[in-house]
Amino acid sequence: MSAVIHTEGLTRRFGDFLAVDHLTFEVQAGQVLGYLGPNGSGKTTTIRMLLGLLHPSEGRAQVLGYDIATQPEQVRARCGYMSQKFALYNELTVRENLTFYAGVYGVVDPGRVKSLLGSLGLETVQNQRVQNLSTGWRQRTALATAIVHQPGLLFLDEPTSGVDPLARRAFWDLIYTLSAQGVTIMVTTHYLDEAEYCSLVGIMRAGRLLALEEPERLKNSLPGKVWEVSAEPLLAALKVLEGLPGVRRAALASDHLRLVASAEVDAEQISGGLTAAGLATQSVRPGKPTIEDVFMTL
Repeated sequence: MSAVIHTEGLTRRFGDFLAVDHLTFEVQAGQVLGYLGPNGSGKTTTIRMLLGLLHPSEGRAQVLGYDIATQPEQVRARCGYMSQKFALYNELTVRENLTFYAGVYGVVDPGRVKSLLGSLGLETVQNQRVQNLSTGWRQRTALATAIVHQPGLLFLDEPTSGVDPLARRAFWDLIYTLSAQGVTIMVTTHYLDEAEYCSLVGIMRAGRLLALEEPERLKNSLPGKVWEVSAEPLLAALKVLEGLPGVRRAALASDHLRLVASAEVDAEQISGGLTAAGLATQSVRPGKPTIEDVFMTL
């Protein structure tokens, strides 16, 4: 596979603020990269550099074989971008928005807009003004405008923020379809469960890329063990376990507690700590690591 995105020490500063700190990674053709991180971690700045909208302070990157610093127009002509705020014209209909963006990208095939309306299920709302659409339909329309020119690489910046669960699931089905067609996709998200849908998961924090790996390998890389603990009273048990030697993280998980602990910690130590504090332990059982466990631990 050829690298669609290749970066070496990619860095961006705003004055004294280091927004992106020496990123080095690759994304291969057809992969879906889920880019996780809190607000201000550098996700959007990374995308803007990869699109040639921001010049890096240091380092270099190639996108689809083009240098982002010296060939930004070639990069943008071959990429699609869906921003955090949908870049749609509210007074225009869905079809009119698509037709406009097709013209901007120089699409000459008159059937492209019609086929895109059909493939994304937008035919029933094509004559409605965007301002009257629900968030889910606006999201689909924004995706359509981003892929109307059939890009080889698609950037999606928090595309499912504020969208209901059913619309989120439907949107990820569309992402899978595009990936199966050979489109490489980089998507930023706050929803940790969405990382499970990706080929690769990158975790950002304060401008640094802390990890980049396949979801299963990332979960298996979690240092230590995960434990599911049922005890009463729950909040008192949480406080006790947070102070137990070897426990790196303790948190509420529905009706029980979830621990990430070093490999030396066993079930007897956990139940013994609770008993010593005068608390009743119902069960202590091993758990399976999740992307959230890795994210919070990193």
